[in-house]
Amino acid sequence: MEDKLSDAVIKVFVDLHKKGLLYRGLRMTNWDPAAQTVLSNEEVIHSEENSKLYHVRYKIEGSEDEWVTIATTRPETILADAAVAVHPDDERYTHLKGKKVIVPMVNRVVPIIFDKYVKVDFGTGALKVTPAHDMNDYEIGQRHKLQVIDILHDNGRLNPKAMYYVGMDREDARKQIAKDLKAQGYLVKTENYSNSVGRSERTNSVVEPKLTKQWFLKMDKFSETALKAVEEGPVDFLPKHMLNMYRNWLKPENVRDWCISRQLWWGQQIPAWYLKTDREQFFVAETAEEALAQAQQKLNNPELTIEDFDREEDVVDTWFSSWLWPISVFDGFENQEEMKYYYPTNVLVTGWDIMFFWVARMIMAGYEWAPELLGEEMSKKKGIFPFKDVYFTGMVRDKLGRKMSKSLGNSPDSLELIKKYGADGVRYGILSAAAAGNDVIFDAPFADKSKTSIKNESDLCGTGSKFSNKLWNALRMLKSLEVVDKPANETVSKINNFAAKWLEQEYSKTLESVEKSFESYRLSEAVKTLYNFIWGDFCSWYLELIKPDYQSPIDRHTLETSINFFEKFMTLLHPFMPFVTEEIWSNLREERADGDDCTVSRWPSAGSYDDKFIYKISLLKNLVGSVRDARNKNQLKPKEKLALLVKDSDAARSFLAESGMKEAIESIAYVSIGFTTEDEHSGVNFIAGTEQYYLVFEKKVDEAAERKELESELKRLKGFIIGIEKKLGNEKFVSNAPAVVIEKERKKLADNKAKIELLEENLAKLN
Repeated sequence: MEDKLSDAVIKVFVDLHKKGLLYRGLRMTNWDPAAQTVLSNEEVIHSEENSKLYHVRYKIEGSEDEWVTIATTRPETILADAAVAVHPDDERYTHLKGKKVIVPMVNRVVPIIFDKYVKVDFGTGALKVTPAHDMNDYEIGQRHKLQVIDILHDNGRLNPKAMYYVGMDREDARKQIAKDLKAQGYLVKTENYSNSVGRSERTNSVVEPKLTKQWFLKMDKFSETALKAVEEGPVDFLPKHMLNMYRNWLKPENVRDWCISRQLWWGQQIPAWYLKTDREQFFVAETAEEALAQAQQKLNNPELTIEDFDREEDVVDTWFSSWLWPISVFDGFENQEEMKYYYPTNVLVTGWDIMFFWVARMIMAGYEWAPELLGEEMSKKKGIFPFKDVYFTGMVRDKLGRKMSKSLGNSPDSLELIKKYGADGVRYGILSAAAAGNDVIFDAPFADKSKTSIKNESDLCGTGSKFSNKLWNALRMLKSLEVVDKPANETVSKINNFAAKWLEQEYSKTLESVEKSFESYRLSEAVKTLYNFIWGDFCSWYLELIKPDYQSPIDRHTLETSINFFEKFMTLLHPFMPFVTEEIWSNLREERADGDDCTVSRWPSAGSYDDKFIYKISLLKNLVGSVRDARNKNQLKPKEKLALLVKDSDAARSFLAESGMKEAIESIAYVSIGFTTEDEHSGVNFIAGTEQYYLVFEKKVDEAAERKELESELKRLKGFIIGIEKKLGNEKFVSNAPAVVIEKERKKLADNKAKIELLEENLAKLN
């Protein structure tokens, strides 16, 4: 694959050169003194740093006591000064037109120039101009034809052109020259200053503007294509707001030619050959033989041999090979069959930090070469964009908001994480927090280098680990049951059928929600939805309902139904937690055929579901929860059989008439349900849904505590109702929200008003 990629890079380089889009030139570039290579603008990370601003005075040539004071953060570059610049409209300096100054220490006489780039209100309004060591100064130098004096070696140390501090590192020289300028009377003052400093993304070294000869790719045409592909389609960004960042980078005024050459020992070597006797004569070709043939023809010298040439030692920027990924991965430049089948791809998942390095450039490459590789007919049919959707993940950051990196030492040790939480626990932890485009604050445990312990426990991974254990426990429970052909009795049969009916509908609704989350790439929502469904509905409610009494068997049909459910759920969860789901899948049935694996199982399809029935289940959960809460508060045994009376009404009878509903409640709440028309019973009363219930037992009533609880709940519900009424009174909401959403809000309003009436009645009786 590496050889094929190298071949593709060479072909593309040669093609761009033939099209006149590549050129080699002397330009100001970003130089990394640590790596000793040039960087593109995107590889330079700018941030505000605390430094010092040095005010240094320059003597006017021919004057005894007149000086011009400049302010600089880099006094060491004074040794390379070529001029002092002021703004043409700055009245403080108009009398100096045509005059010169003497550069401190080196005593070089340089002109005072007038240029509109200078900011009148910055510092003293006078600017030292050092064309070799500042991007803007270089532009000023070009306009005024100033001398370019490069005083730095490639490693950031001062060279002989500096005259002083030769061999000293630039930062050490900065400190020393400040002392010497002060000693010689040139340093007026020093003040603390915050300014933007560019550092190399790779080495964190302060980047040095440097005049170097490099290879550049013209970007005007490419950037226009890439911007149009996303702004007008067919490429979609998720989340949508990422387009703003993308657009800002590709605006015409922000686009710069791409410096693609690097002075590194690894990478794809640039296919250019230089004539040893005249290095301005170079030839770009796929092979040395082709380059030689070009040279012999152009120079009209058939006697030339390959020994007369040196190959370019520079390599291309790593992104120059990466931008070909959607094409080269299918060997598209050599054999288009796979490319015609797979290209374009569907989804690219990547971090937003390489939006410019990689995403934009892959789009550019697709539009540039896909048409000729796919052919006209295929291009029209399938499209020439490299991918349809781009899903941007966020950065994983520590609890201080810092990007995780080896240099900061805040990255978790993956093996330690997996050892403690399991691979799937870690996957769940990251995925559940990773909303599209949003950074993840991951307070992960990491290995303490001095100890073997792990610190800073992560709730995210811990939750994933507990979820894995919950799945195993559910499997063990099902596999431990004795199996018989028929249910123990009619009540058990009704409960089991009721549970299966409910879970099937809840599952269909959950699957529909998960698929919608997949469609919009809301992966964190999908995994959290599955977590809530599998742990809550399946493990905590369904298995509780169908679990037989202690040492009692389960009927074969119910067990098979449960295993079928479990299989479906493992398929849904498999993309997020592949290891535990595959293992559980293989253990759900006694024998599996070869290849009958979870990873290749068919994705389930959602059936129909009844929202009204699912709502009744929520009432069941609420009712059972209230009974359990009452037992806890009154220190009653959890499995002591109690009478549960419901105030007789059509709604209550309709609710309990659902086949299996009454039996299910009685089974898991350990109650016997009856109807009553009385308003007072010994024990506690509560509201579930809109109905009044009484849990009957002998109780010493604490009227003050009960009154306080009723008043607190009444206050909460009234506040809740105010919120719903505001929403329904909002014309914009009512006009734009779907009818089903508005109807749900109205039902919520009606139900809670009914609850308030019951609470007020209970409070009145108590008073």
